[in-house]
Amino acid sequence: MQQINLGEQKLFKLCGHFSLALVLSVSSLTAESFADFKKTQQSSFAKHKDEKDNEFNKYLAQQWKEYNAYKGTPLFEEPKPKQIIPAKKEKLQVVGPPVYIKVEEPKVEPKPKPKPKQITPPVDKEITFDFFGTKLGFSKPSKIEKARFAPQNKEGITSFFNVMASSDTKMLLAEISDTTQKLNLNDWGLYLLVQKISENMYSSQDEARLMNWFLFNKLGYAVRVGLSGKSIVLLHHSKKIIYSTPNYKIENQKFYVLSHYNKGSVGKLYTYEQNYPGATKALDLKLATLPTFEADMKNKTLEFKNYAQTHTIVYEYNKNLIDFMSTYPQADYETFFNAPMDEQSYQAIAKELKKIVDGKKASEAMNIVLRFVQNAFEYQRDDEQFGREKVMFAQETLYYDKSDCEDRSTLFASLIKELFGVGVVGIKYKDHIATALQIPLGGDKVTINQKEFVVADPTYINANIGQSMPQYKSIRPESFVVVLGR
Repeated sequence: MQQINLGEQKLFKLCGHFSLALVLSVSSLTAESFADFKKTQQSSFAKHKDEKDNEFNKYLAQQWKEYNAYKGTPLFEEPKPKQIIPAKKEKLQVVGPPVYIKVEEPKVEPKPKPKPKQITPPVDKEITFDFFGTKLGFSKPSKIEKARFAPQNKEGITSFFNVMASSDTKMLLAEISDTTQKLNLNDWGLYLLVQKISENMYSSQDEARLMNWFLFNKLGYAVRVGLSGKSIVLLHHSKKIIYSTPNYKIENQKFYVLSHYNKGSVGKLYTYEQNYPGATKALDLKLATLPTFEADMKNKTLEFKNYAQTHTIVYEYNKNLIDFMSTYPQADYETFFNAPMDEQSYQAIAKELKKIVDGKKASEAMNIVLRFVQNAFEYQRDDEQFGREKVMFAQETLYYDKSDCEDRSTLFASLIKELFGVGVVGIKYKDHIATALQIPLGGDKVTINQKEFVVADPTYINANIGQSMPQYKSIRPESFVVVLGR
């Protein structure tokens, strides 16, 4: 999908906005905290253990610039259909060889599986909290109580950085890296983890964001911190669009204010251009493998009709994984279409579908899976269900009773790819998204790189593979979503 060209950013001089004079009101700082602040300022350019901190400290003290915010790009150019009129039931063209779904039999364990050990025992740790069902503990760096956002301007940010740079954060950073590896966290999981740690260290939102900024710099990510009025704004660089999220163009790179996802613009922002030395990694929202959170297993039963027959699907899911996915901002469609389902959930669903489709010809077997996704859930737009646009992972679509076009498409694409190993793509229109399969079958088709794909619409209730909604039959999709093979 093409990124909208939002124009060039304006750069302005601060015109004295960040004066070097430090004006502190009696009501905002006690005499003791003022004395601490003066000591901090006097040692602003003292040598830190890490030479990169000295270099960055000097840079932060230089002139900052003003940037204008860009409004977050919406996922759809037009509202999705409020209601979907079901298709007339037609006879399917039955073609292809008989298919047999492969299901991995659960391993027989002689003893009950022990519960996973705590990743980091909270004993003797200053900070402890629950992270999607897993109890975690982290060390508190020395001197952290002296790191404060005072005064509330650029000098206060520099002061905070100086104190943190002179503090011993090696243990905390090692614990973050260790936890990230053991929980198999992607960048979004790391973002949430660092945010949780920072919020447990500081009651002030501004200081928590500064802590977040400092840690992500040390972890090698391209981040910025800036000022909107007297409030701290944290920005993360992403190469791919994060939709409905305010962003700023700094040195031809996009930086997103994730805290304001779907909350509107932040307005003008004062910040700097240069990365912390060596911190160049972009935040990547790709979810190639799932986190290994503590299991909180629940059961769910789904029903669907295929012509006159009613079928039941029973499966298990990890509620902690659902809670994690619900925090996701709107990344590109490839992120959602290519994320795996929990293996336990998938195997249970595959086992139930196997009873229904085994021995049937390929087109009929795939059509039954299409009918499952069409009829097992009630159609409802995201703005009515969540009050905002929300693309669901396949795992979430199974969990929620209601869903709309892109949610069903992610689930159907995931099932078709895993169950049958056929090529599948997402096809996006201005107000709708469906899928198309690379199979030899008649019906409505789209051509991608000189290859034909047969339309399969999981939202067009009772439609067979090869049937598009009437309003999209003669329209070429605006873009295609690549779904990677197994």
